[in-house]
Amino acid sequence: MPNLNKKFAPCPICNQEDIAFLIHSKDYSLTRESFQIIQCAHCNLKYTDPIPNIEDIAPYYNFPSYISHTDDKNGLINKLYHKVRIHTLHTKTNWVQSLFTGYKGQLLEVGAGTGAFAHAMTKKGWNVSALEPDAASRARAFTNYNIQIDPIESLFNLEENKFDVITLWHVLEHVHDLNGYLRAFYKLLKPNGRLIIAVPNYTSYDAQFYKKYWAAYDVPRHLYHFTPSSMEFLAKKYKMELVSITPMWFDSYYVSLLSERYKKTGIFGMIRAGIIASISNLVALKNNKRTSSVIYELKKKTTVF
Repeated sequence: MPNLNKKFAPCPICNQEDIAFLIHSKDYSLTRESFQIIQCAHCNLKYTDPIPNIEDIAPYYNFPSYISHTDDKNGLINKLYHKVRIHTLHTKTNWVQSLFTGYKGQLLEVGAGTGAFAHAMTKKGWNVSALEPDAASRARAFTNYNIQIDPIESLFNLEENKFDVITLWHVLEHVHDLNGYLRAFYKLLKPNGRLIIAVPNYTSYDAQFYKKYWAAYDVPRHLYHFTPSSMEFLAKKYKMELVSITPMWFDSYYVSLLSERYKKTGIFGMIRAGIIASISNLVALKNNKRTSSVIYELKKKTTVF
């Protein structure tokens, strides 16, 4: 049992030091280093401890199978990822467009990877700005789609009240300056603008089944681990309103397959991954706050910040 009287690093959202739960996980993808995952007793956010400094985090992304930075289609999991991405790109673009029926506005994608979503939204007629910290991914986006993606530092130099939509597809969990980014998003959004955040959800059935092996913990690359309640807390802190929660049904299958790989369960694990993912989605049919990953739609409030 964790020592609940021990003081840990303050929670990045609410700055409290009291914990409700503590587990230990490893960087199963690369280094096998161990990290603590702390759950804040006040706002329910889980966060990785210790968090590597921003200067030290880059080596943890430096492996060929880190799929969001590559277009590798070798192996079952990579092939599955790319097949699903074709479907989800169509779903995401149509969903974002539905927020502003018939309107082609200004969109900012933060953490654009190799540019697939930014390219898809450009094809739909939106004026897209895109940011990505990884230089190799920015270069691949230019090669693949002839789109210019700027370094992530450009976020703080963009024009205020410019964007109708800001999207972060599985990005916010990686951001060191969580509070600084949320302040920036508020300033950059137009009145009534939308902030779209997709992140894993540790209240899902697959997370509870795999525990420390749950691939979406992905320590130390994932610095924070969200729930609907912690996301709502974060939204209120930055004068935003949580408008809707949308399930990402396919993520449970991808995450479960990776989790079984971490457990080294072989062909049996591949079969079980499908079963666990299906159970997870069935549980989430009754409560969409229990899906393996969730898309949160946040609306900028027009009150003074």
